Amino acid sequence: MPQTNTSDVLIIGSGAAGLTAALNLADRFKVTVLAKGRLDEGSTAWAQGGIAAVLEEGDTFESHIEDTMIAGAGLNNRATVEMVVERAPAAIARLRELGVPFATESEENGGALHLTREGGHSHRRIVHVADATGWAVQEALQRAATDHPNITLVPDMVAIDLATSRHEERYSGAGHVWGVYAVNRATGRVELYTARATILATGGAGRTYLFSTAPRGATGDGIAMAWRAGCRVSNMEMMQFHPTCLYNLDVKNFLITEAVRGEGGQLLLPDNGYRFMPDFDPRAELAPRDIVARAIDHEIKRLGLDYVHLDISHMGPDFIHEHFPNIQEKLLGLGIDMTRDPIPVVPAQHYTCGGIVIDLDGRTDLPGLYAAGECSESGLHGANRLASNSLLECFVFGEACAQHISEHWDDLPPPPAIRPWDESRVEDSDEEVVIKQNWTEIRRFMWNYVGIVRTTKRLERAQHRIRMLTDEVNDYYGHFRVTPDLIELRNLLQTAELIVRSALHRKESRGLHYTLDYPEMLPGEALDTILVP
Repeated sequence: MPQTNTSDVLIIGSGAAGLTAALNLADRFKVTVLAKGRLDEGSTAWAQGGIAAVLEEGDTFESHIEDTMIAGAGLNNRATVEMVVERAPAAIARLRELGVPFATESEENGGALHLTREGGHSHRRIVHVADATGWAVQEALQRAATDHPNITLVPDMVAIDLATSRHEERYSGAGHVWGVYAVNRATGRVELYTARATILATGGAGRTYLFSTAPRGATGDGIAMAWRAGCRVSNMEMMQFHPTCLYNLDVKNFLITEAVRGEGGQLLLPDNGYRFMPDFDPRAELAPRDIVARAIDHEIKRLGLDYVHLDISHMGPDFIHEHFPNIQEKLLGLGIDMTRDPIPVVPAQHYTCGGIVIDLDGRTDLPGLYAAGECSESGLHGANRLASNSLLECFVFGEACAQHISEHWDDLPPPPAIRPWDESRVEDSDEEVVIKQNWTEIRRFMWNYVGIVRTTKRLERAQHRIRMLTDEVNDYYGHFRVTPDLIELRNLLQTAELIVRSALHRKESRGLHYTLDYPEMLPGEALDTILVP
């Protein structure tokens, strides 16, 4: 008989959003946190930049709200933006209590937090731990979660599908979410985890693309599972590309943080050293990411280049070593000395701004199901995420989910008997090559047809390929025992389909969605692209 594991609250994802929710619930409830691989393998640990909060004298909440709305090209939900911005200083204070060693000014300057500035921000408001903020945050949250007797952390569990009312032993169409079916990597067996409330904190869908700064596990699992279960998704066409990913054929996704440009780095053409960003925007290298990424993409395509150069060597070795020690060390290992040489960079997929529709409490359309962080669409980012608002969203919405669950605990019924996973009609696959081939194909055509610059024809080509592959993958899924790779392929394909469908629906260029067929932004109110299952 397959194993069933029951707790009060189930959280899928062990990054900033998931662990924040867990820590806020654990004093009252038994919490289980499932991680797809190691506990620290998600996007949080990879975040180099920092966390935006109004802490500088002269800065205001209104200014941070305004900067977020401008970057989001009017597609943000103002109530969400206000909530997140206003709760940011308290979130930073709690992280400091957990032991996150944020950089501070020297004692002569009062030892206050050191704030850096990033593209799109009108003030210095980014708190950071050198250039490895995410790692420090992940470590602190994980340590606190490990030490808490009410939190059970379970690594190497790959979620397949949400367990809903239709999986009850007495079938119901109520749409309630009772937990998840997940495959145990060690045993290959499918286990059932049930709970009164389930929180999706599964991160984004970056691995839908050939070049991405996201970790390997960012395959849109939560978005695809929620969609299949009956949740709406929104603004999936708003895929953020980071302008500066290291161009290196051996190291696929090393990010060169925004702060390198924030602290004076310049983008140059490799052959003649020409600084091209002022031709595209008066803010030059400090323009928002979508503008910088499109400018680089334009120059690469126009001149047939593989990359452009990012150069900060003019700031001097001491400055570079103090501000970017991890990046410098990594690059030295690859034969690049950023104190003397320019860094070869290309744009890469970086952040999924769209996702599962949630309200201010993190609730999805389905009773019992919440979502937080990159898998969700809260209305914070709109058509483009402002730098360093992403970790912030995880803390604020992780806490909001926990608060709503705590306050409405008596309204959440205990899970009924759920049918175990049925694999009586499947066999082991002897065709793993099919999965690898399809994965590569999806990532390549998504990069070429649904990338930084789009056309209707390219999008339709992508859609045509997705339909063919979907038939193939569904047939495969129906006949063979599930494996982590097959689950990810199925979710990648579903996510790609949602991205393309959303992109075809938007007949304008706004924020991150730029199409040559509709280069202008439509006048009037900005409308979300909402897909209904």
